[in-house]
Parts: sequence; structure tokens; C-alpha cells
Amino acid sequence: MQTEKIILGIDPGTNLMGYALLKVKGRNNISLIVSGIVDMRKIKDSYLKLQTIFRRTSQIINEYLPDELAIESQFYGVNVQSMLKLGRAQGVAITAALQNDIPIFEYAPRKIKMSITGTGTASKEQIANILPKLLKQDLKAHTLDETDAIAIAYCHHIQSTTLISSSKSNSWKDFIKNNPKRIK
Repeated sequence: MQTEKIILGIDPGTNLMGYALLKVKGRNNISLIVSGIVDMRKIKDSYLKLQTIFRRTSQIINEYLPDELAIESQFYGVNVQSMLKLGRAQGVAITAALQNDIPIFEYAPRKIKMSITGTGTASKEQIANILPKLLKQDLKAHTLDETDAIAIAYCHHIQSTTLISSSKSNSWKDFIKNNPKRIK
């Protein structure tokens, strides 16, 4: 039996928020449905930016009916104000998902980078270069905010698949057998 689900990935931000929806059929059939950015650079009022994030996230949810939300978690930075703004943006997007009873999964930036590239210190550009190979789709016209959102959704797919397959695997031999596309 092949399961199908739609994962909404969100790269939160108060100037640019990236979003992407991946359709996953079974374990290895993954395709990008749509991705984009919510551009709030012209909005000066920080509360109106939060309203925009909530409304656009709600629209995306109502249009594509995702089964799960994967979102980048906050990371400690030098600027506390930036971290606070990012946390608010993240919270508003999460609230939109909660209102629609969508399960939420948070991933640290290093976890996302590690899942996509194999290293937790990869650049945005490295992630953007690897994703087309993983998805077997051209992503050249996409912004880095979009590719980050795609990476977040893809990371969630990898993590949830790994959890499922690891519960059925007792050895490296089983892992290789269950995950042939992850071995090169």
C-alpha cells in the first residue's frame, strides 16, 4: 500500500517567508507542488507583517490541504531583536497550522542542512544546488528562501521516513535494503 501526503515547509521570516509544498507518495516518489515567498519588505508595521504571515499561511493551507507542517526552529543569534521577530513569525505560521489541526514538526537549521547535504555547516547555495538532484526537478528560478522551505519539507520527509524504517530495521543491511536511494 502506497501512502500519500503533502508536507508544507516554511522558512519563517518577517521580511521574506519561504514556503513549499511537497507531495510524497510512498518512500521515494517526492515532487514539488508549489513554492514561493511572502514578500513583506514594503510593510513597515511589524504587526501587519505578522497578520500577512498568518493570512498567507492560512490561504496556502486552505488551497493545498497539507497533512503536516515542517518549520525551521529558532536559532540563537547575536541579535536578540532579530530572534524575537523570527520567533513571532514562526509562532504565527504555527498558529495557522494549529487552527487547521495540522501536525507540526520543527527542525533546527543544522538538522536541515545535515539531512540535505550531509553536513550541518552547508550554505544556502549548497542546499539549493543539491535539491534539484534529490527532487529530480529544475529549481533554478527559485529564490534561496524558497529552496530553504523546500529543504525543510524534504528534511521532514527524510526524518519521518527514517523513523519509520528504523523501527523496522535492525541492522545496516536492513537500512541499505530499505533505503537504496540514500546509498551511493
